[in-house]
Amino acid sequence: MEGGDTFSVHGNGNQVDNKAFHTFQKSFVQVQSILNQNRLLINEINQNHETMIPDNLGRNVGLIRELNNNIRRVVDLYADLSLSFTGPMEASSGGDSGGKLGHKRVRHVNES
Repeated sequence: MEGGDTFSVHGNGNQVDNKAFHTFQKSFVQVQSILNQNRLLINEINQNHETMIPDNLGRNVGLIRELNNNIRRVVDLYADLSLSFTGPMEASSGGDSGGKLGHKRVRHVNES
């Protein structure tokens, strides 16, 4: 964004400043890095599982813990990012969340 310090958000003409854009970009770079690390962890876990060597299977316990922690970090990054963008937009639009914005995940159950 070399020409100015703001850009339009599609649809409603709201302006998001350059700082917010860089925060957004930084978060996605962090998420991508973690996801790349997870891909490597999953590959190593699969290789260890295929060997069926007790030491390798034992190592998988720690690798799976690391994978779970990384997934938690990604969820937290997305939640923080979401809150950082919805909070200012709700305030500017007069929306009232009642202070109940949180890190709640909704599970959808497929009905057969």
